[in-house]
Amino acid sequence: MLLVLGVSLGQSAVYALVSITARLTAERPLSQQTSTLNASQSARPYFDLAYQLLGIFFALVPVLLAIHLLNRERDARATLGLDLRRPWFDARWGAGLALLIGLPGVGLYVGARELGLNTTVVAAALPDLWWAVPVLILAAAQNAILEEVVVVGYLMTRLEEMGWRVRAIIATSALLRGSYHLYQGFGGFVGNAVMGVIFGYFYLRTRRVLPLVIAHTLLDVVAFIGYTLLKDRVGWL
Repeated sequence: MLLVLGVSLGQSAVYALVSITARLTAERPLSQQTSTLNASQSARPYFDLAYQLLGIFFALVPVLLAIHLLNRERDARATLGLDLRRPWFDARWGAGLALLIGLPGVGLYVGARELGLNTTVVAAALPDLWWAVPVLILAAAQNAILEEVVVVGYLMTRLEEMGWRVRAIIATSALLRGSYHLYQGFGGFVGNAVMGVIFGYFYLRTRRVLPLVIAHTLLDVVAFIGYTLLKDRVGWL
């Protein structure tokens, strides 16, 4: 379990802790700093596209590792709820969870930034090219698959096997989710930790990761593409 986290989101959490420490000790206050997601990787468009796609692919390797390790003991897809046995249930709850998390999340981000507790998050900084929107959609799906499979499905399954109590399992998953978003500031930490509690509770009740993947993908697609379309029209973005 620690090795899977060490090559994925556990590593991200450590870097995020260093990042927030650097931000807090910088000359400019946190609210005047920027966190950029989905940044361009090259001035040459097709090399940029290649880097984007490679980044998405290799970010999913820890997911395949987690599934492989579970498959040695059981059917990982059935255990994690990644199969297609309940498509309407998954789609309905995925959309509902996205609405539940999304609207309050925007308010929390704006409030945290106004209070000086969060950076300005640039949700997408890709060039205005034909492949930008498809890449942002793929990046949203990659984030969702990685986080929900590893931090919810795999981590919580392993902690249950170790005999942890339900509250401790949910708290651990939620705090890890919040910690690797600390690079954005404390608003990012709190918002994602709360999301982690809701998602963790849902998973333990339903044993379905797929609705969480759907919800997370929808949230990120709206954030990435919405930012791209509205950044020059909406002042607080």
